[in-house]
Amino acid sequence: MARPTTKEELIEAAEGGFDTLMALLESLTPEERNGRFSFDLSKEKGAHWARDRNIKDVLVHLHEWHQLLLNWVEDNQQGRTHAFLPDGYNWRNYGELNVKLRDKHNDTTCDQALDLFVESHKKVMALAQSFTNEQLFTKGVLPWTGNSTLGSAFISSTSSHYNWALKKIRKYLKGLK
Repeated sequence: MARPTTKEELIEAAEGGFDTLMALLESLTPEERNGRFSFDLSKEKGAHWARDRNIKDVLVHLHEWHQLLLNWVEDNQQGRTHAFLPDGYNWRNYGELNVKLRDKHNDTTCDQALDLFVESHKKVMALAQSFTNEQLFTKGVLPWTGNSTLGSAFISSTSSHYNWALKKIRKYLKGLK
């Protein structure tokens, strides 16, 4: 599917990705769900291949990026203007943030991570529904989105991230065969 350019496409892509991810997770045995990733890192590009140790780490990553989006939108709507990433982080060093977000959940179980992910997905989708197509996809309508659109942030935190998670989990499962 092409990158969404309308509210309807955004909702469809996010819900479709969520449903596909949930179906995959529900098909797993407890052993598969709680197994440890063992990717050949010499063949992979991107820090996330070494960062995420298991499905729980992937799920808390998705949840925490939902939280970043929810907090960013709420704060900016309340006049507390700030960038999407927390203070001290930018698009060059956000990998460090991802490690911090993962480590925040060291004591979280996979089942708890799944519950967190499902709940935050619902909140993100409700928030997306509250905006008009223009607010989501027209640059400059919401000045705090900078040179991007609010829809782009929603896509990045939902369907794009869900596709990343699916790819990673499928690769893990393929390695088990």
